Amino acid sequence: MDDRRTVKVSKYLSKHLRHQPERIGLVLDPHGWVEIDALLRAAADHGFPVTRAELDHVVATNDKQRFAVEGARIRASQGHTVAVDLDLPEAEPPAYLYHGTVAPALDAIRAEGLQPMARHHVHLSPDRETAHRVGARRGRPVVLAVDAGAMREAGHVFRVSANGVWLVDAVPPGFLRFQ
Repeated sequence: MDDRRTVKVSKYLSKHLRHQPERIGLVLDPHGWVEIDALLRAAADHGFPVTRAELDHVVATNDKQRFAVEGARIRASQGHTVAVDLDLPEAEPPAYLYHGTVAPALDAIRAEGLQPMARHHVHLSPDRETAHRVGARRGRPVVLAVDAGAMREAGHVFRVSANGVWLVDAVPPGFLRFQ
């Protein structure tokens, strides 16, 4: 499978497993799972046929490990805008986590902290390099340090997805380190 097709299939899966499953007639279970056969059938029925080999390739090679497969089911690891409960247990975060953004967003972040926007959680990275890559998707990146240890002590709940993305409801401005 060539790189362009891999990206196209990955974006299609993200759109329909995270944001618009109903658009192709999918119904996610409460935890975001759907039968792989149902997904492949729905994609084909809506003019975007994907083979099982292509799906397996995208799941295995996606650099961000956006998808999880469990038996005959698949789901997006995080980033949903549709209502799902990923049923992730609470986790003890490292002392610091990181968030990649862009300079035009800094004034709002200084005032309101990090908010989930259309998603269910704020996404945080375990290292600066990953946060830098995330921020670079929207322009020249700015990496913010999040005092996750202090947040945890203050009662904030952290969870970590299957692909290592840290999730929290919000990050108040006092826990951010602007560098």
